[in-house]
Amino acid sequence: MVYSDRRVIISLLIVGIAMMGILFVLTDDNHTESVRARKEAPEKSKHRYYHTQGQRVESFVFDPNTADSIQLLRLGLRPWQVRNIYKYRSKGGIYRTKADFARLYGLTVKDYRRLEPYIRISADYQSAASLFADDRHPRDTSRMRRDSLYQHRDTTKWIKKITNTQRIVLNTASEETLRQVPGIGTFYAKEIIRHGKWIGGYVDVNQLDEIENFPKQAKQYFVISKPNPAKLKINELSFSALRRHPYINFYQAKDIIDYRRLYGRIHSLADLEFSAAFSEHDLKRLEPYVEF
Repeated sequence: MVYSDRRVIISLLIVGIAMMGILFVLTDDNHTESVRARKEAPEKSKHRYYHTQGQRVESFVFDPNTADSIQLLRLGLRPWQVRNIYKYRSKGGIYRTKADFARLYGLTVKDYRRLEPYIRISADYQSAASLFADDRHPRDTSRMRRDSLYQHRDTTKWIKKITNTQRIVLNTASEETLRQVPGIGTFYAKEIIRHGKWIGGYVDVNQLDEIENFPKQAKQYFVISKPNPAKLKINELSFSALRRHPYINFYQAKDIIDYRRLYGRIHSLADLEFSAAFSEHDLKRLEPYVEF
């Protein structure tokens, strides 16, 4: 009887030890899975973070003169670029053309080409002087269309047009002379004179392309003879005076002033090649209009 009880006790002990072993193995497996899960969790969490925080670039029509910071960021601009835009606008800077926006510091060619189709600059931000062909007639698209549609009337009734072999000197032509050019009516004759005064005189016939919707076929009738453009004293003019020239924007005027302050006189435009605000085209276009 005693022997039988002993066997029962031993059997129970064996079963208990076996169950404890199984429980230990299961617990260890669960612990291992828990540790593995905790190790993997940061990786998964990190992946989700970058996924949700990654900037999603959008494309939509915008005016760089009025777009707010949220819109500019949605367009894919960096925060420091947005700050530069706000700073430029707060100091009176105006984006009058798409080319002005292209000069935004740090803007790549790829980004500009992506944004360029969506840039819409309101007519409210054009120069006030450009809104009037003369004191009586405000500049509007209907007058532009009339010049185009009724140029035949100019030829037959009002004024005789020149032939294909005749040429007109661009800088010295009067309004009446300009109207003799095929495709040029009263509106564009006034615009040619106005734009020439604005830039300081023409040095290249292709500068007529800077006039909005200028008829390109009319350029063949013009020549430049002994150009004598007005010169900017680049080493003496103030920031505001430099900024008034149509070929110098806010950032370019700032870099000119900064160069003079840091290094002294500017001896040639090659001194400004270091500036990100000036492209090779900008310097070439400005060169005839500066003196040192």
